[in-house]
Amino acid sequence: MISLENKTAVITGASRGIGASTALLLGKAGANVVINYFRQKERAGETADAIRSLGRTVVVHQGNVADPREATNLIDRTIVEFGTVDILVNNAGIWTHAEIGNVPEHVWDETIDINLKGVFNMCNAVVPHLKKRRGGRIITIASTAGQRGEAFHSHYAASKGGILAFTKSIAAELAPYNILVNAVAPGWVDTEMNDGVFADQDFRSQVVENIPLKRIATSEDVAGAVLFLASDFARHLTGTTINVNGGSVL
Repeated sequence: MISLENKTAVITGASRGIGASTALLLGKAGANVVINYFRQKERAGETADAIRSLGRTVVVHQGNVADPREATNLIDRTIVEFGTVDILVNNAGIWTHAEIGNVPEHVWDETIDINLKGVFNMCNAVVPHLKKRRGGRIITIASTAGQRGEAFHSHYAASKGGILAFTKSIAAELAPYNILVNAVAPGWVDTEMNDGVFADQDFRSQVVENIPLKRIATSEDVAGAVLFLASDFARHLTGTTINVNGGSVL
């Protein structure tokens, strides 16, 4: 029932994981897709080929959205290729270890730049276009870490908490233009980003035990929430956060 026919969606960090699954699902729903990636060129190409096999038009664009010029270039290219942009999914992000009291400044800066400033850069670039067409969707991937904090990942939690506050703020600001701004907050997700910690089977079992649904989310689980927010079924939702965590954070 969900159709994104004639819509154009931009997904940042879409070469793998949640971003790739989101790009593929929006393509299945009928959208033309712009895949942004930073380093994983081959993986981005694989995602693009999968979407093209559905008969959709795909553009692959390299760039680090932590740089405002790269964010602007991404949106400008989308306008050139498709004439419009309807949906922005801010997914690009990193997750690294950081013990407070021993965190190098560059580690903090890198996480804030990519996870939070990158979202700001993309929104700052796309909003003028969405205002002109009096509508659009902005969906940002946050995290349960931004709601409850996360020991040894305070820089990551800070970036995601900032995303939640930013989402609420611009949702109110952009509502008069029919631009809906929402977030999706995953808990643990079974993606390559977490391969290292999940290699410890005892830790993985502990994670599962602490999830009421007793299952770690897949990237497709998160992508489904994004698709809902991009659809007409979410036309009266703005400034909200959908938690995709199996009930682990309520």
